[in-house]
Amino acid sequence: MDTPMLTLRAVTKTHNEGEENACTALHDIDLSLEGRGVTVLRGPSGSGKSTLLSLVGCLSRPTSGRIHLRDPETAEVRDISALPERFLTLLRRRTFGFVFQSFNLIHGLSALENVMLPAYPLGQGRREIITRATAWLERLDVAHKARTPVELLSGGEVQRVAIARAMVNDPPVLIADEPTANLDSDLVRRFLEIVARFRDEGRMVLMTSHDPRVWESVSVDRVVTLRDGRIAGDEPGPASPARQGGGGAP
Repeated sequence: MDTPMLTLRAVTKTHNEGEENACTALHDIDLSLEGRGVTVLRGPSGSGKSTLLSLVGCLSRPTSGRIHLRDPETAEVRDISALPERFLTLLRRRTFGFVFQSFNLIHGLSALENVMLPAYPLGQGRREIITRATAWLERLDVAHKARTPVELLSGGEVQRVAIARAMVNDPPVLIADEPTANLDSDLVRRFLEIVARFRDEGRMVLMTSHDPRVWESVSVDRVVTLRDGRIAGDEPGPASPARQGGGGAP
């Protein structure tokens, strides 16, 4: 069996540690994530979903516990819990693509310019970045809007541009925080179709959601439930062989 791509052991996250307003968002989390497939973190607001996502994506550090990441290129397993920030930043850029709840596209820039932004810090030439960004816009059927300022795009176009931006560095892991919040059913369906394609390519997709349209999707391999900062459930999703064979949770 392959080594999991991400492993969390006894991970705790306390915000404002040592202060009167200290708040522990996660308690002793043990979780292993394979290098491919779609995992949904579900739970009510305040359950710790987004905090866990930020730890996995190297956007923050645990207060205690260890996080290990298997390099997708070398298969080397590293403890990333205490890496110096400059190494953590490089690792984050190479390994993860992020889609945020409000998409966070920069108004005043075109769709193409927004997609190009994450590629600049890796030091590639502008022409190469344009080629790669354009290819992702084409793949997501929004290349005809490449020169359009993002504030003039429709909701579906904004969604696809945000996904193209997340994928422009060809990361093995896509992380999405409530990506279907405030979207209609058609846009949710389109997003999940894109997720299914990434899954079939062997990528890992990890997302938070309180939307049953997401965790009940046939694209989802695993559903992890959080409650009060703890894992309250871990079951196969509709795409899991365990569910398809009748051996999983109903």
